[in-house]
Amino acid sequence: MAGTRRASHQSHLELAKQIIGVAFEKGLRAGDHLPEQVFSDACAVSRTPIRSAFKLLESSQILEWKQERGYFLALDAPDAITAALSDLEGEEASLADRILADRANRRLSEIQSVSALARRYSASRSAVLFALKVLAREGIVTQLPGRAWAFQPMIDSPRALSESFEMRLSMEPLALTSPGFALDGKKAGILRAQMEDFLLLDEAAATSARFRRADNDFHMLLAESSANRFLRATLMAHHRLRMASKTGGSIPAFRMRKAMEEHLEILDSLDRKQNDLAADQMIVHLRRSNIRRPEAANRGISPLLRG
Repeated sequence: MAGTRRASHQSHLELAKQIIGVAFEKGLRAGDHLPEQVFSDACAVSRTPIRSAFKLLESSQILEWKQERGYFLALDAPDAITAALSDLEGEEASLADRILADRANRRLSEIQSVSALARRYSASRSAVLFALKVLAREGIVTQLPGRAWAFQPMIDSPRALSESFEMRLSMEPLALTSPGFALDGKKAGILRAQMEDFLLLDEAAATSARFRRADNDFHMLLAESSANRFLRATLMAHHRLRMASKTGGSIPAFRMRKAMEEHLEILDSLDRKQNDLAADQMIVHLRRSNIRRPEAANRGISPLLRG
């Protein structure tokens, strides 16, 4: 029963991939029928999500719908099916990006329905639903009872920035000192190399966009390393929201370089198992990043997005 519940929460795209795997296992060829109940049993889900996944596969021309007969396999070459599924993933991510961009620019209200978004983007309901599920995995939207979806508050106002800073100031140092904190050495090594490379770049190459990616990867890695599942989930969702709320403004070069140096100092302390020191360094780092420098005061830059 637990396995059935977990399977029922898979996205339709993931379920579609599972369906194709079952079809291959059964040796189905182009033109063969795919009975709903057979695949419902094989995937341990009800027939309703199976139908939705079938529709998705039909939209990518992997399956074919025949009136009063059901769905039939239209493709059987693995390469062709893999390419079609990759296209679906790309479309899903692209629509999710468009929805997120419109929300970040306040062109979308907090509460939305699948139907309204489908009309706005001239997309199918299935495509919109898949895009919303991508955003839900990122902690950007939440499904409400019924058919409505709610966006999480964006970090796009002075009050939101202040609340975000207060939350991070209390939770990020705590994540470093919570019992069981374990830094992934391989990921930390890759990240360290990226940050050291950044410090070697000239000012033209050390762009704000490049810094934001490295900065987010750093804070996300530390959140992932927490053994406290509630701290981990909350911080990871918030860092995704920070990236979604990012502005296009530039960040002063001196602050980007100083933030990278602070990141490296925190990693050094964690490598030495000095987590209390790392937590203190995190507090200083966050406070410095929250200061509006004179050079940036009139640029509309989100200070929390600088480090």
